Amino acid sequence: MMASANPLEKRLQIAGTMLIVGLLIEAVCLLSKAPIAFIVFVAAGGLLLGVGVAVYLLSVVSIPKDLG
Repeated sequence: MMASANPLEKRLQIAGTMLIVGLLIEAVCLLSKAPIAFIVFVAAGGLLLGVGVAVYLLSVVSIPKDLG
């Protein structure tokens, strides 16, 4: 991941990373046959996806005063 000076780009990179990690966790849980996999699927994967989407939406909606 490249370091960026723009705060918007940095927040979008964080949101994208959370989404990717959440999708990877859910993909790994789908391969497992253990009952705990569903809990990890919903808890960890769902939480990361939800937080990633929320960070993305908040970063797009909130515009800093100096740029707007």
